[in-house]
Amino acid sequence: MTYVVTDNCIRCKYTDCVEVCPVDCFYEGENFLVIHPDECIDCGVCEPECPAEAIKPDTEPGLDMWLKLNSDFASVWPNITVKRDPMPEAKEMDGEPGKYEKYFSPEPGQGD
Repeated sequence: MTYVVTDNCIRCKYTDCVEVCPVDCFYEGENFLVIHPDECIDCGVCEPECPAEAIKPDTEPGLDMWLKLNSDFASVWPNITVKRDPMPEAKEMDGEPGKYEKYFSPEPGQGD
């Protein structure tokens, strides 16, 4: 099992989860974070830290696409290990449906 970041992170990008991760398995895109599934130790400390509730265990049904997306982008985006401010529009974007189709960017973030 691993944890995955899902679509509610898009254009929110809270980094509370990054700060508590004991193995630094988060990677940063322009407007989204991902978890590297091979580095995640399944400790679960990140899940309750996410204000947007965007982190889920991969055992939940319907997350295959998110597991693949997390895996694919964790191998090309820079590692992030420090907490930063969320995106300016985070509060307005939290909970908006269809964020992946509307807003997902494959561009990398700044990382550490």
